[in-house]
Amino acid sequence: MTLEDAQLQVDSWIKTYGVRYFSELTNMAILTEEVGELARIMARTYGDQSFKKSDLGKDLGDEMADVLWVLICLANQTGINLTEAFEKNMAKKTQRDSTRHKENDKLS
Repeated sequence: MTLEDAQLQVDSWIKTYGVRYFSELTNMAILTEEVGELARIMARTYGDQSFKKSDLGKDLGDEMADVLWVLICLANQTGINLTEAFEKNMAKKTQRDSTRHKENDKLS
């Protein structure tokens, strides 16, 4: 699946099952909430925090997919083609950071 396919699939789902998109501001708040849920699982899985009973059964991939879902909703709502935006962002990072990380002694 491409990013374009994902954007089309989310849009189709919203129009079929979701009635309409939530407002952009609501979706931004939901994105923040979903990132928080992802952070919670990361902190408990890879960090120093222990799991609570309410955390058990949470799936890291599902939490990442929730973040991606809302991000795609926001892209669709604001007219962003994620494929083009990602390709442009990769080019920017490549130009800006072509030697930066290789020269970072902290990463050796």
